[in-house]
Amino acid sequence: MATERQKAAARRNIKKARQVQSARARGARIPRRSRGMSTAEENRLEETQFAFPAQRKEPLTDARHVRNAVARFDQVEGVTDAERDRAWKRINSAARKFDVEVSAEDWRELFKGGKAKKKR
Repeated sequence: MATERQKAAARRNIKKARQVQSARARGARIPRRSRGMSTAEENRLEETQFAFPAQRKEPLTDARHVRNAVARFDQVEGVTDAERDRAWKRINSAARKFDVEVSAEDWRELFKGGKAKKKR
């Protein structure tokens, strides 16, 4: 279940994306930040470009991937709390870089009701 803060952040991110899309439709030359990533491109990424580098899970190469990493954070299985702490720092750093708003201050807020089983 998403919290009200998460929903509000998602609405702001969608509003921002719609503004850019509208400007592009009116002829503005706004470069796309991402065009998607093939499996081969993902395989060529450095380990430092993943939220969970040892498992090569959740790439953080653009705004779309950062939002996806936040949304799926509680679904990553088989990682320790220490690995989650480091991944959360990487995600927040990438969010600042790509101007993505993250409403949760701690990854534990995202974990409520998640599927993943924590490994200690």
